[in-house]
Amino acid sequence: MRFVHLFLFVFLLFVSISCKEEKAESQDQPLEAFRGEVAATPVRIAKAEKRTFDYLINASGKIEAAEQVKIIAERPGYLIELTVKEGDFVEKGKILARLDQTESLLNLEKANIELKNAVATYRSEILSFESIMNSGDEERIAQVQEQLKAKSGLFSAEIGVKEAKMDVDKTVIKSPISGRVADLKTKPGSLVKSGDEMLEVINTAALELKVKVLESDINLISLGQKAEILPVGGGEGISGSVRSINPKVDENGLVQVNILINGGKGLLPGMNARAIIRAPQNNSIVVPKEALVYRSQRPVVFTIEKDESKWNYVEVGKDNGKEVEILSGIESGMTVITSNNLQLAHQAPVQILKD
Repeated sequence: MRFVHLFLFVFLLFVSISCKEEKAESQDQPLEAFRGEVAATPVRIAKAEKRTFDYLINASGKIEAAEQVKIIAERPGYLIELTVKEGDFVEKGKILARLDQTESLLNLEKANIELKNAVATYRSEILSFESIMNSGDEERIAQVQEQLKAKSGLFSAEIGVKEAKMDVDKTVIKSPISGRVADLKTKPGSLVKSGDEMLEVINTAALELKVKVLESDINLISLGQKAEILPVGGGEGISGSVRSINPKVDENGLVQVNILINGGKGLLPGMNARAIIRAPQNNSIVVPKEALVYRSQRPVVFTIEKDESKWNYVEVGKDNGKEVEILSGIESGMTVITSNNLQLAHQAPVQILKD
């Protein structure tokens, strides 16, 4: 019986020692042995490049005519003729409308009569200064003439004729620019008051897009800078250039920028559109946007070293929607991972996919 107990004790001791040795042996196996058993993650790659980076400033606004004039009646009167309709193209100087001239022509006739009377009075009075007129003293002669013109009312009469002619001219309304007629507000036979808006003339050949840009981006914009115009209603992009920049920031922290549209066939004033203004940044390290991921709210770019992924914290600059500017964290020429990097670990085996 004792022999049996002794045999069992020796057997259990042998089993225990064997298990400990096996466990110790398994713990001593290098980590690389397990890493070799993990399947490599297939990834796509790109190169980090140091080059010009196009930062894109997006802004929306409305299209307006670069030349758009409201035609205002400068004198009251009945509209006896309207020579245009909405949509008509007119050249600069074309007659748009005529007001009744009866009163203005009568006033011009009165002014001419007053001028004739003043001339007659002046000539009559100057006869009394014949000796001075024949003296040859030009300074004295000019002085007497000025005094007699004022006394006879000749100066006032001459101004009266000019004013009457201007009033007649105001009855004929002409286009100050070339363009298309819009927003007719009067009809023939209606009474027009001084200051009434009659119509608009819009130069649709010269259109501009007025947009609001963040004050933080305004230093990246300059006159003549290229832009792409994208109508909200769809269609191909149209080229443009920055025409003017308002030197004032509004209450919302925005600055108005006017972009001249090159061509703009099919566009009309009042349409909504979006502008993409290109602001090149020189000597930037650029990677595809897909290479950037966030871990614990920090930006990370994975690179490849010896067929393994390497985790790199980076400082991000500007983003144009396709590419990202990297200010620090990686160097130009490094191979960056652009796919299957959302859950990728540091020093994970990777396999580069070939297109």
